[in-house]
Amino acid sequence: HHSFWFAQPKNYSEGLQEDKKIRNCIKNYIQKNRKKSSNRKIESDSSSEVITHIEIQKEIDTIHVIIHIGFPNLLKKKGAIEELEKDIQKEVNSVNQRLNIAIEKVKEPYRQPNILAEYIAFQLKNRVSFRKAMKKAIELTKKADIKG
Repeated sequence: HHSFWFAQPKNYSEGLQEDKKIRNCIKNYIQKNRKKSSNRKIESDSSSEVITHIEIQKEIDTIHVIIHIGFPNLLKKKGAIEELEKDIQKEVNSVNQRLNIAIEKVKEPYRQPNILAEYIAFQLKNRVSFRKAMKKAIELTKKADIKG
């Protein structure tokens, strides 16, 4: 996990639980909205929204959340980040802390193993033969110039 914060030993477990709530809230929000958008339009070549990792930086009065995502189409919609912020603040109950969410697009998404795994799973769900899905995934990794 990518968390940058310090706490007293007696408060450490509370901070850890807060981190877990934030991460789960973000993942649930993206999955819920992915299902809504996939009903309207099925993307054949991309694996929709895939989070590579979530960075959480806590300060005294603010919580900075940086979401590293492969294809940020869903979160670019108007009001999506504000809605996500409201969901997280409800979940965490942080009255005296401000929440700041930033989205960072991964430069080479097909270099990330999570994105490739999601792509293959997406292809298999759409009844593409596993050999074709694997060949396409290998082709995408070669385009991304991955060694190994």
